[in-house]
Parts: sequence; C-alpha cells; structure tokens
Amino acid sequence: MKKVYSSRNALNILYPNKWIGRGSLTPWPPRSPDINPLDFFLWGFFKEKVFSTKPTTRDNMKERIRQACAAVTPQMLADVRRSLNTRINKCLEIHGNNFEHLLQ
Repeated sequence: MKKVYSSRNALNILYPNKWIGRGSLTPWPPRSPDINPLDFFLWGFFKEKVFSTKPTTRDNMKERIRQACAAVTPQMLADVRRSLNTRINKCLEIHGNNFEHLLQ
C-alpha cells in the first residue's frame, strides 16, 4: 500500500526544522510584506501603472489593469524571484525578525 504524506510531513522530512509555515517550528509571519512578492513588488507596480492618471470609467479601469498585467515581463519576474531569495535568506539570518531596513 502506498503511503500518503501531507505537505507538512514532506517538508519535515525534506527540510527538518528549516521551513516556515503553519505547523512548523517557525510560524509564517502573518501579513509579512518583507517576504511577500505581491506586497514588495506587484501591487505597487500595478498601482503606479493603473493610477498614473485618474481612471475615467469602470471599463477604463479594467483596461488599465489588463495593460498593467501585460507590462510584467519575464525579466521583472526573474528579478522578483532573486529579490525573494535574498529576502528569505535575510529573514532566516535574523531568525524571522524585521529585516527590511537591512536590505540594500
């Protein structure tokens, strides 16, 4: 019979005492903008694009959001991924404390 593992069990096996989340030794910091790419990059980028001038209609707002999504390039996503890795490593270095001020 095949064993069924939960995600937490798999993480405990693969990364004992090294993963962050519910059920781990290090709980995920709630609403942590330091390590959430949506907070430290995407929403600000979208807001800048969508609200560079005041939207005129609901359809105009929808179109601006579509254009902002289309403006995200593979290079931008690669940069976000690199930044996320840096942020996660910094978070681990200082044992989950605030670290935004330590980033370059």
